[in-house]
Amino acid sequence: MDRRRGWVIGRIAGAPVVLQPSALIMVVVLTILFVPTVRSMSPELGPQAVAGSLVLVVMLMVSVFLHEVAHAFAARSRGMTVHELALTFWGGHTAYSDLRTTPGTAAFIAVVGPATNLVLAVLAWVGYLLQPDASNLALLFYVTAFANAAVAVFNLLPGLPLDGGQITESAVWAATGSRLSGTRVAAWTGRLLAVALAAAAIVVPTLRGQQVQLLIVVWAGLIGSFMWTAASGALAQSRARARIDALDPRRLAVPAVAVPVEAPVSQVREVARGAQLGGIQAQVVLVDHGQAVGFVDDAALAAVPDAVAAATPAWQVMVALAPGAVVDGSLRGPAFHAAAIEASRRSPVFVVVDSGRVVGLLRAADVARAVHLD
Repeated sequence: MDRRRGWVIGRIAGAPVVLQPSALIMVVVLTILFVPTVRSMSPELGPQAVAGSLVLVVMLMVSVFLHEVAHAFAARSRGMTVHELALTFWGGHTAYSDLRTTPGTAAFIAVVGPATNLVLAVLAWVGYLLQPDASNLALLFYVTAFANAAVAVFNLLPGLPLDGGQITESAVWAATGSRLSGTRVAAWTGRLLAVALAAAAIVVPTLRGQQVQLLIVVWAGLIGSFMWTAASGALAQSRARARIDALDPRRLAVPAVAVPVEAPVSQVREVARGAQLGGIQAQVVLVDHGQAVGFVDDAALAAVPDAVAAATPAWQVMVALAPGAVVDGSLRGPAFHAAAIEASRRSPVFVVVDSGRVVGLLRAADVARAVHLD
């Protein structure tokens, strides 16, 4: 067991299926919550109502699992890479890359989950109606129909992080051309639903003249809290994604000029004095056979005595760059962001080149700062 993620119990759509320990806690809590429902449905069960409740919860978990499987195969069918299917305290989630997604693709991936549960609910209900008497098989069909219908209806609510919220996000995105606008609408709808869900646990039984159940209030509060947090997280992620889409290495990088690595310090100083690009002091990058190998340390450059500057090679005042610490200056948005992440694995500072010519020097911290401004 991976202590951080849980038990990997299989692979589907090329991705691990993870059962988190918190999912077992959810099974226990829901089993307790559903006991009164099972007793009202089948009074003859008596003490076995707990077992019946556990069956209901297991069927609910199976419904959630099939829901996530549908998401995974839908994502893979649209060229996405599926990273993980997980069963958690809050139900489940499917993680996949969405760099190439469109409103239509996002909506398709979102809707197949609830659609799968609706199909299963209808099939189970037909199976229930075909049973001649109130047998255990009839009860199993009934529970399966109920569980899948509940999963489908809940997930179609139009707020993030639910599938209905993703559909809402896609609709607004398609109408406005802005994914961020879609996320804002769906996230705020999700926050309103979170508050409504928590309030309903108190308001509904009160209006019916029934006693408010503390356990249900706590459970609804936990679900509402999760929905609020997840909606807020989706909004923050969408803002970061919008910043990634706007990334331009030419705007982020310090302008740079190239000088041969074997040039003397006196030449480097002369180039540096005249290297004003766009009103900004340019950085001197040292190259060897056309390849950037380092940049000049300004403090080390200033420390070289004038008397020996002409005899001191530039590499003696150089901060070396790791091989591959270069990004293509023609890249923009997610493509540049991915290239910057790859280059940052080699060096915290990397060179920006355009058509083989050095144009800038960029720090990984500046890219990260541009994405995460919150």
